[in-house]
Amino acid sequence: MNLRLAPPSFSGRLHDARTATVIGRWLAVAVALCFLTGVLSHYLQRPPGWLAGELPSRPVWGYRLTQGLHVASGIAAIPLLLAKLWTVYPRLFVWPPVRSVRHALERLSVAVLVAAAVFQLFSGLLNTVQWYPWPFSFVPVHFAVAWILAGALLLHIAVKAPQIRGHWGRKSPGTLELPSKDGPDRRSLLIAVTAAVGAVTVTTVGQSLTALKRFDVLAPRHPDHGPQGLPVNRTAAAAGVTAGSVPGWRLTVHGPAPYELTLDELRALPQHEVTLPIACVEGWSKSARWTGVRIRDLLDRAEARPGAGLRVVSLERRGAYRVMEMGRTYARDPLTLLALELNGEVLSLDHGFPARVIAPNRPGVLQTKWVSRLEIL
Repeated sequence: MNLRLAPPSFSGRLHDARTATVIGRWLAVAVALCFLTGVLSHYLQRPPGWLAGELPSRPVWGYRLTQGLHVASGIAAIPLLLAKLWTVYPRLFVWPPVRSVRHALERLSVAVLVAAAVFQLFSGLLNTVQWYPWPFSFVPVHFAVAWILAGALLLHIAVKAPQIRGHWGRKSPGTLELPSKDGPDRRSLLIAVTAAVGAVTVTTVGQSLTALKRFDVLAPRHPDHGPQGLPVNRTAAAAGVTAGSVPGWRLTVHGPAPYELTLDELRALPQHEVTLPIACVEGWSKSARWTGVRIRDLLDRAEARPGAGLRVVSLERRGAYRVMEMGRTYARDPLTLLALELNGEVLSLDHGFPARVIAPNRPGVLQTKWVSRLEIL
């Protein structure tokens, strides 16, 4: 008896170029927005030396907007990616699997595109809940794969341009060749995908767009939940800072005219109140009232030169951001404070008591808590 292996056959409808084109262009917009805001976020967190002193401190809500868009577009891209993969997956089983060198290169590029997209979106989603079940450092790998994804997407669009053009609109030649009976079902599918994107967006974006916070049921953070009405990512316990670390605390300022200040002496200096958001890489943000001493006043007291930057050192015992550097635009901005109070109350230990940095248009990981030393650069 002769056994003959046949490739799998897919007879389901809507696995067509028109459906793939419509969903693909939505996905491309979401990925492009996520990529651009992600690159911006990366360079705000880890600027190259030539850029560190030039990063803008205004608008004060800039990072809150861009990082909120980054996470929202990344989450919205997940149902779009799943729908796109459902639309095109039968082509993964075409037979023979490789028909020519060109076909082999095309399939390889698609494999890279799919792998990079799945990795970026799902690792980014896990980052929002601060779960890292992998041995590598998330930030540099996520950043590197973002460029791979962008290149693979541009290559894919270039290769598929004729097919995309032929199915772009309802009256396009390729679309008109498809069975007209599939039109209503295709519209139903697209409406369902749109509803899924809307649902995941509305139920998560409230962590940064506080007008929608009442619908924030799927996001890992609620903007009102946390000590003193503000969320906390890194607690004092996680940073190794305890109440026993604080007695006898003194702020040390290194510069041309170095000095030290006790907490009482710091409180005796002119105090300023500003309203600024905390905006974190996980996508949540909320504005709050901060009271403290202007960083530029502390720099002037140490006789820092006008273009000087600043290195900030925390009491925390471990963590990638226990030492932070701040460029001159942030250090000299009148809204940048060494904050002592939050919403009219003394900082809680989890919010950085006895003193923390708060600056406009800056990632939350760089708003250093438990500050012990300022070093003028």
